Amino acid sequence: MENNIALIELEEMVFYAYHGCFKEEKLVGNRFIVNISLKLDVSLPMESDRIQDTLNYVKVYELVKEEMNITSNLLEHLTGRIINTLFNKYPEIMHAKVKVSKMNPPMGGQMQCVSLTLER
Repeated sequence: MENNIALIELEEMVFYAYHGCFKEEKLVGNRFIVNISLKLDVSLPMESDRIQDTLNYVKVYELVKEEMNITSNLLEHLTGRIINTLFNKYPEIMHAKVKVSKMNPPMGGQMQCVSLTLER
């Protein structure tokens, strides 16, 4: 069977969470947007048309939601936890890219977001 490599993307997942180094961020919280791109072979589900044979997007979303509910000081820590959990739960992933954006960060000036992207 020929390999059929696909890019599965979960885009603009919005969460309200309590990540940050400042006490106020942990009390008040903030809006975060998470984007995930996953490369994997989809040859089997292309033929079988069975959800059991592919990466279940709902489970990936739930995994991200669980990680977002665990407070972190740094985006690096949070994003690292997400990508580590993805690879631990789904060994069929060949490559992952996770981007976490903190909307309206408390930077002393106006800005849309600050983001961290991690690839493996």
